[in-house]
Amino acid sequence: MHRAPFEQIDDGIYCIETGLYRHGLAACYLVRSEERLAFIDTGTDNSVPGLLGVIEAIGLTPEHVDYVIPTHVHLDHAGGSGRLMATCPNARLVVHPKGMPHMLDPARLIAGATAVYGEEGFKKDYGTLLPVPEERAIAAEDGQTFELGGRTLTFLDTPGHANHHGCILDSVSKGFFTGDTFGIAYREFETAKGPWIYAPTTPVAFDPDAWLESLDKLMGCAPRAMYLTHYGRVENPAALVDDLRRSIRDMADLALAEEGRADPERQQRLKTAVTDYLIDGARAHGVDHENAHMRELLALDTELNSQGLEVWLKRRERRAAA
Repeated sequence: MHRAPFEQIDDGIYCIETGLYRHGLAACYLVRSEERLAFIDTGTDNSVPGLLGVIEAIGLTPEHVDYVIPTHVHLDHAGGSGRLMATCPNARLVVHPKGMPHMLDPARLIAGATAVYGEEGFKKDYGTLLPVPEERAIAAEDGQTFELGGRTLTFLDTPGHANHHGCILDSVSKGFFTGDTFGIAYREFETAKGPWIYAPTTPVAFDPDAWLESLDKLMGCAPRAMYLTHYGRVENPAALVDDLRRSIRDMADLALAEEGRADPERQQRLKTAVTDYLIDGARAHGVDHENAHMRELLALDTELNSQGLEVWLKRRERRAAA
C-alpha cells in the first residue's frame, strides 16, 4: 500500500505530508490514543491512499479511526473527508456547522473549485469529493469535547480566515491543531530567529477583526504548541502570535489602500503588493533565498491572498453602498 511521508512529532501525534503541489506545502495530522485514531484535516481526495498507508504503518486499520475532523472545508483541509469516511466505517465526521452542508453535498465546492482550476486541473490536484452521510456527521459546537481513547479533543469556533473554521485543542500535548487560524509557517523560511509566520487571506471570508479575536481565544488557553497545516509543529506560540496579528493587520491595510479603486487591475496590484510585503518580511527574518525561489514558494499564497483581499474589499464596498 502507498504510504505518505510522515513523522511522529509529539506524544501520539503524527504529521503527514498530503502531497499537494509540492512537499512541505500542506500537512494533516493523525492523533493516536491507545488504539483509537482521529484525523485532523485530510488533505485532498488524492491524499487518502497515502493516509491509509500511514494507518497500516503504525500497525492499525481504518476500523480504528473514530473521528475525521477538518478544521474548515477548504479543499486542502477537507477534500479527502468523504473518501476517508467511506473507508473508515466507525468514524464520525466532526465539522463546523457552517461547513456541514458542503460536506453532506459537495456540489458547490466542486463547482467553485472547477471554475478556479478548470476541470482537468481540479481532477489532477484535488481528485473528486465524496459526500458524507448525514447520520455520520456532527456539527460541532464551540467548546464541544470528543473523547479519543482517554484523550480529549476540544473544538473551538475560530472565524477570521474562514467563517467555518474551528481549531482543536488536544488535552495531552496542550497544543492546538490550527488549520489556517495560526497562519502559515513554511519550513523553507525558518531561520535562526525561528519560524516566519504570516496570514493566509484566502477567499472568501477574510475577517480581520474576527480573526484577531480568535487568536485571543486560542492564546487564552495557554497552548504549548500549534500544529499548522502549512506547515508542522511550532513551539512557543506566545512568541509568534504578535507577528501573526501584525500580518493580519498589514494584509488588511494593503487592501484598504485600494478601497474605492475597483478597476480591473486592482487584484493584480494587490498581488504585487502582497508579494513585495511577503518577500520583504522574509528578508527581515533573515531568509537568504533568491527572490525567484521565494516567489516560487509563495506563488500559491500570493495569488490566493490577493483574491481574498479583493473579495473582502468588494464585500465592504457592497455594504457601504447598501
